[in-house]
Amino acid sequence: MLNFDERTGPELGVDYPDVTVPDWYRDAKLGVFIHWGIFSVPAWAETHDGRVAVEEAYARHRYAEWYGNTVRLPGSPCRSQHVARYGEGTSYEDLADQWHPEGFNAGELVSAVLRSGARYVVPVTKHHDGFCLWDTATTGFNAARRGPRRDLIRELAEATRAAGARFGVYFSGALDWHVSDLPPIQSDRDLFLLRRNDEAFARYAARQLDELIERFEPSMLWNDIEWPDGGKGPDDFGVAALWRRYLAAVPDGVVNDRWGVPAHGHLTREYTDVEGVQAEVWESTRGLGMSFGYNAAEGESHSLGASELVRYFVDVVAKNGNLLINVGPRADGSVPELQQRALDGLGEWLATCGEAVFGSRPWRRAGDGQVRYTVVRGRVFAHLLEPGLGELRLPEEFLGAETVRWLGGEPGEVAGGTARIPDNLRSLPVVVAELGRE
Repeated sequence: MLNFDERTGPELGVDYPDVTVPDWYRDAKLGVFIHWGIFSVPAWAETHDGRVAVEEAYARHRYAEWYGNTVRLPGSPCRSQHVARYGEGTSYEDLADQWHPEGFNAGELVSAVLRSGARYVVPVTKHHDGFCLWDTATTGFNAARRGPRRDLIRELAEATRAAGARFGVYFSGALDWHVSDLPPIQSDRDLFLLRRNDEAFARYAARQLDELIERFEPSMLWNDIEWPDGGKGPDDFGVAALWRRYLAAVPDGVVNDRWGVPAHGHLTREYTDVEGVQAEVWESTRGLGMSFGYNAAEGESHSLGASELVRYFVDVVAKNGNLLINVGPRADGSVPELQQRALDGLGEWLATCGEAVFGSRPWRRAGDGQVRYTVVRGRVFAHLLEPGLGELRLPEEFLGAETVRWLGGEPGEVAGGTARIPDNLRSLPVVVAELGRE
């Protein structure tokens, strides 16, 4: 996944439906991405600090879910370890038949990720490798007929809704290596050149997305990379028509901005920080480590801990964003302990401070120094990212306040515009005070 500017072209003049971001999404604040697929079998990508030559960026890709492309690049570290593990004659697609999550329980996976406090779950239904995780009629390259021999998306949808969370779907719209006879991608430029844009492929992608809409009525359509250019016109397999059918089935449905057309729902930013309160609703997405798919080569030094995750989340929310934090399960569907600890830490913090987050909107500014602000129905909250500082300096708009209400603690007095943080709250990753009403 990467961030792309919107593109225009054959879709000019097309009438798009209103995809204004609904309030349920703005209130939810936190979702969990689940990247699980064939790539979870090798579970490998090179770990490095990102400082590699541009011409080597794809050969040394840090995303494990890109294994199907990286393994095709001669001389790549991925290719070398693949041959050593599986042999020269084993292709990436052959690994589909080595994926056997017999003990997988969708309810257990959903329960594990929702311990984060998340309000929506978005699993990958088809990544760029073209392997579909639902029982599709469009291709035999799917989890119901190969490998798991189960409709994994149906199981996840039912478990998510049973747990009281919203269910969305990720779909790779413009890349499908299974039905493409193209060289491997070696640059960002190749990302748009080496993909199918013909009408036949646009129809194929539309049939798959229509299946997902009809069968699962997802609360979110999270498209990746783009949509084939052959499907950007006024046809019934075009983006506009797909959106109309989607909103007829799910009136409060959400779409993102990765369709390559001059209309969008929420914006997406991947492993990217933003400055200040954003005018449009946006969503930050990243893995807990450096990859979305599970990479067994990653350790603690590569991954966000609970405290870092909480601080990152608060910063995003203060800037008018949601966080879609990714979990990369092992091939058997279990959440790696390193990831689970971070999710649990976020959930524990939200149990104490969630009232300052869920349903919030940005304040007049995102923050001051190490402080971030949110507003919930007129109540202003200050989030101190470094509780160890021992005190909270109130913003100038509240310098006249005499007390603050500490979430998880007792009310505290204010002296000279400063409130002392109670000792029992200083171990929190972020300490929160209600300052008063706007």
